[in-house]
Amino acid sequence: MSLLNRRTLLLALPVVAAACGFTPVYAPGGTGTALLGQIEVQSPEKIKDASGTDAYFLVQNLEQRLGRGGSAAYKLDLTLSTQEEGQAITAGNEITRYSVIGSAGFSLTRLSDGKIASSGTVRNFTGYSATGSTVETLAGERDAHERLMVILADQITAQILATADLSAPVE
Repeated sequence: MSLLNRRTLLLALPVVAAACGFTPVYAPGGTGTALLGQIEVQSPEKIKDASGTDAYFLVQNLEQRLGRGGSAAYKLDLTLSTQEEGQAITAGNEITRYSVIGSAGFSLTRLSDGKIASSGTVRNFTGYSATGSTVETLAGERDAHERLMVILADQITAQILATADLSAPVE
């Protein structure tokens, strides 16, 4: 493909995207703008099957991305589960590396009529080394859990912004 054809193609992409109804999420009238500060995220204590710190970090990260729902039009209900699995085992049968695997379910509900605007489940993992001192291993474990909650919050936010049905007017 010649350089001229590539430039023409790159210049035509925004026009093609606009013609198909594509709207950037954070553009005026986009899903991101419409939902910012409009979602009340479930409190960490009420998240089913979650440990306290994992739930706290997940809610904290979601509120950073979606805003705090002071006058919320939507509520976000969550489920969260994590588990650790040994990944590297020495000849002496000692585990030197762990994976932290997490799964979070979400349901975004419009408060005015109870309609579910978006729902789904996201999964991911992080890892940490268990070869250092006890303090280093515990710090690595905590960091792995915090990183996992950042990843899950990013995935939930992306799915909500990409799939939320905001067609009915919010009262």
